[in-house]
Amino acid sequence: MKAIAKLAAATVMALGISHTAQAIQVEVHDPVMAKEGDTYYVFSTGPGITYYSSKDMKHWQLVGRVFKDQPTWAKGVAPSFDGHIWAPDVYHKDGKFYVYYSISAFGKNTSAIGVTVNKTLDPKSPDFKWEDKGIVVESVPNRDDWNAIDPAIVEDDDGTPWMSFGSFWDGLKLVKLDKSMTKVAEPEEWYSIAKRPRDVNLPDTEAGNGAIEAPYIFKKNGYYYLFVSFDLCCRKMDSTYHIMVGRSKNVQGPYLDKNGNDMLQGGGTLVLKGNKDWVALGHNAAYTFDGKDYLVFHAYETADNALQKLRILEMKWDNDWPVVDPADLNKNTTVLEK
Repeated sequence: MKAIAKLAAATVMALGISHTAQAIQVEVHDPVMAKEGDTYYVFSTGPGITYYSSKDMKHWQLVGRVFKDQPTWAKGVAPSFDGHIWAPDVYHKDGKFYVYYSISAFGKNTSAIGVTVNKTLDPKSPDFKWEDKGIVVESVPNRDDWNAIDPAIVEDDDGTPWMSFGSFWDGLKLVKLDKSMTKVAEPEEWYSIAKRPRDVNLPDTEAGNGAIEAPYIFKKNGYYYLFVSFDLCCRKMDSTYHIMVGRSKNVQGPYLDKNGNDMLQGGGTLVLKGNKDWVALGHNAAYTFDGKDYLVFHAYETADNALQKLRILEMKWDNDWPVVDPADLNKNTTVLEK
């Protein structure tokens, strides 16, 4: 019986889920969502990019992986790459789904963002086939003071696609993409959109102490809202991750918080932070589904040794600023079904 119990526990861990006294919940890092027909999909950091499906955003099933094998170019960018693909974003345009993803080594800017494309997210469809388009942007130590991870796509009012990305170093960046959605537009347009103070004495090859990452731009109310995560993830009970926001009338910025502080100067208005039940939370995305707005993120549950769980909370608005009820953290659970 002990052997069977160990095997069951190992299976649960391998599937990227965790068990609490109440339910088996979806365990993810860096979740993003899309909807196709009547089905919702969540993509997350993991081996090959793990993803799940649901009809109601509460009960989820494991679909599988986007990549059966690692991208062919991955080890050329990050020689220590082990198949664990970071921080995807999924975007639907002109009948195709684009999944952007990060290849990197922890704490280094030997990084690149790639993109793979599919006509459908339904693995049962005859049109289901991922086609990797390779690198969109790459960061190189001693050349770039930014890090090519955490991509997120937004279109401006003219329908032009932009990709925000970045982590630590000199902060978060924004670059214009071309119409193919797979390359940087020419002539190139790059912008800095947010950063936090960093010790200038640190070498450029180090991530530094300007703890900001995971940008996500959401259009609403005539503004572009830039959500970001401050401080540290992935430290179990020592995690300090929390979600901040600023807004701008222009996708290129400047992004200002409620007090008028520029996010390029470390500004940001708190959206949601950890509490006694959820020690920390972050790396969010934002969506409108069926007339309601949602904030999607991972949160570290205190009662489960700070394992990261999927949270999908309704987002409301107060004077055109996003509001999420912290009490919903304990109400809106996501259950994994077999």
